[in-house]
Amino acid sequence: METVLSIQKLTKNFGKLCAVNQLDLEVKRGQVFGMLGPNGSGKTTTLGMLMGVTNPSSGSFSWFGEPSTHLTRKKIGAVLEHPIFYPYLSGQKNLELNAMIKGANPANIVKVLDIVELSARKDDKYRTYSLGMKQRLAIASALVSDPIILILDEPTNGLDPMGIAEIREIVKRIAADGKTIILASHLLDEVQKVCTHFAVLRRGKLMHSGPVDEVGKGEETVEVMAYHDDLPVLLQEFIGSATIKKENGIFQVMMKDGFHSQDLNKFLFEKGIITSHLITKKKTLEKQFLEILAEAH
Repeated sequence: METVLSIQKLTKNFGKLCAVNQLDLEVKRGQVFGMLGPNGSGKTTTLGMLMGVTNPSSGSFSWFGEPSTHLTRKKIGAVLEHPIFYPYLSGQKNLELNAMIKGANPANIVKVLDIVELSARKDDKYRTYSLGMKQRLAIASALVSDPIILILDEPTNGLDPMGIAEIREIVKRIAADGKTIILASHLLDEVQKVCTHFAVLRRGKLMHSGPVDEVGKGEETVEVMAYHDDLPVLLQEFIGSATIKKENGIFQVMMKDGFHSQDLNKFLFEKGIITSHLITKKKTLEKQFLEILAEAH
């Protein structure tokens, strides 16, 4: 698979604050790549460097195997912040202006309006659009030059559940059309629903990178001890136990998918056993990520 984006040791400092710290990443053609992290994890700063909005303090990146230039950026469509649209012009007219500024083929407008489901409202003034429609027009504007890559920074921010679902469907549709998408989000759920691959950032550092379907894997392991003869029997009886090992007088219980230490603790308590020791040794990836994501809130 062709590498469309390669990042090496990318770093950005703002005074004493290191917003992005020695970031290494690769995005392949056709991936829907999620950059996941809490607010302040460096996602927007990274996208800003990739789009030439800010300069890196050190490190480098390349698009399509070449250093970033005005020409390589022409192959990329981005929705980084709220784009400037004219409130008294229609969606169609705003896109025509956009196409003119970008030197894009105006014939693309019909197709992109269809992709973002705004064909029926294309002649209505921009100021009459809901927040979700404005976000969809922004995506249409990024697609008007038929880019190879689409970059979306928190595309569902501020939207209601219906607006969020609409954007997700549009992202899937654009991906099915063969475009590579890089999407920043602080929502694990969003990344799991639309991305194929993802990276987790925390305070500017890369914590994890890999395929999305790995998230559910990696069960939890819980260490248990109790002064009770029936403990081994009850651990076997517990519906969430996958395998049980005993090491140095401590039971290591590997949980089945979806079961956690609190479920085991409740089960034992109901059987009249108070544990003297109960700790989660290994967490599921999902649990680890949710803890990282909860940090900034």
